[in-house]
Amino acid sequence: MKAREAMIGAVHIFNAAGLTFRAELFVMTAIVAWTYFLHAYFKREGVNHQYNDKKTAQGAVKYWDLSKCISTGHSPISSGAKLNLEFLIELRNEIAHQSTSRIDDAVGMELQACCINFNDELKKHFGNQYGLEKRLPLALQFVSFGRDQRSILKEAFALPPHVSSLIQAFESGLTDDQVSDPAFRYRVAFVPISAKKSSGSDECVVVIKPGSEEAEQISEVIFKEVNRARYIRRDVLTKVRKAGFPKFGEGDHTKIMQQLNAKDPSKGYGCKGDYKGSWVWFDKWIERVIEHCQESGEKYR
Repeated sequence: MKAREAMIGAVHIFNAAGLTFRAELFVMTAIVAWTYFLHAYFKREGVNHQYNDKKTAQGAVKYWDLSKCISTGHSPISSGAKLNLEFLIELRNEIAHQSTSRIDDAVGMELQACCINFNDELKKHFGNQYGLEKRLPLALQFVSFGRDQRSILKEAFALPPHVSSLIQAFESGLTDDQVSDPAFRYRVAFVPISAKKSSGSDECVVVIKPGSEEAEQISEVIFKEVNRARYIRRDVLTKVRKAGFPKFGEGDHTKIMQQLNAKDPSKGYGCKGDYKGSWVWFDKWIERVIEHCQESGEKYR
């Protein structure tokens, strides 16, 4: 029950209006929730989950921390959920030892996966009656952001370098299958729909079965590239310099382009232009270049 309440508290904190330290507070509290969940599981299964050579400052029994819980062969959680927790533990260590800010957008998919994993494991090992889906409805917001607005926000609220380094270092060791595992990172796309029948008009969330005809149609609408803004290199340089990096030049652009193999179409940074041998860039590439400049400190300022 304490594990359950801790996760409910973590989600309430993250959804609370007006907070600017939401992701950090969620991570700290969610780790407590997972730790208590695994302690409950170990206790029920008769697994000795206390440190035999460690005591608290007051001499009491010291039970395993979350890292220890998931690294033993006794943990029942899936490999994707374990990977997600390993990422959150590393993030927690950054939070605990250095003040962070502006990380909500960068780790939102991992936090969503954490919630779903917890609920799934809770019901799987303790029963459906403990599920949290009825207690935690869909969070609401009053605004929506277009691509241009999102780019402006990301420029104004850049990810702290030490957190960005953590994410890149962690992901560099993962396979494509691990990165795409929804248990590690859960991504959802919302599509506005109009109910065709009055019976469905009161549903604000409609779950579509993966692989169904409806899912294929939605995927085509969401991922189809239409009217996408395109930029030549000169435009990229102009936008990067306006973002506060006047020293970023053509040579710098060529260097990062080669380092990241940016013209690989699968990366989504750009595509072939209308003229033979030409190449154009998307907003995603501009965002990546600006992120590189931010990570480089004062080099391009």
